[in-house]
Amino acid sequence: MLATTNAGKIREISGILAGAPVELETLDRHPGIPEPEETGSTFAENARLKALYYSRATREPAVADDSGLEIAALDNAPGIHSARWHGTDYAHKFDVIYRELRARGLRTSAARFVCHVAVADGGRVIFEADGLVAGEIAPEPRGTRGFGYDPIFFYPPYGCTLAEVDGERKAAVSHRGIAFRALREWLLMNCVSP
Repeated sequence: MLATTNAGKIREISGILAGAPVELETLDRHPGIPEPEETGSTFAENARLKALYYSRATREPAVADDSGLEIAALDNAPGIHSARWHGTDYAHKFDVIYRELRARGLRTSAARFVCHVAVADGGRVIFEADGLVAGEIAPEPRGTRGFGYDPIFFYPPYGCTLAEVDGERKAAVSHRGIAFRALREWLLMNCVSP
């Protein structure tokens, strides 16, 4: 069971895990389960917390990730608070980031996306992996693909933001792509087809 309701994440993860010997279900199959409070101080702690919580709540194996954007010039903010940092409107979040950078006399900053994935079953974490992609903050948002902070995340090897590339090219280098490809390999080695 994939412990998210984020349509962008579901689309990305489903593509990455295609062909793995599992039947992917989402939280839509389990309506009414409240979200856990993310009290961890790291991406890893929050991923473990969510995987264990949803595995207990559904009595099924659960995979959860915690991911976000760390901007070097902003002391790695928004970090683990990325999803709820300054609300849920990403245009507003982008405005805050650019305002904060200007206040420091900057137009851009080194940045990275971080992802930690955890799988829980039977009250214990049975798999974990990390993914990281380094880049920088673009001078302005560009692109309509992807989701979240992708329009402001410039990836130098591609010469564009992650919102300017298709899902396959993004997954090839993204933090979530790296972490979930590790999960896919683990599933291929450890699971029997449903």
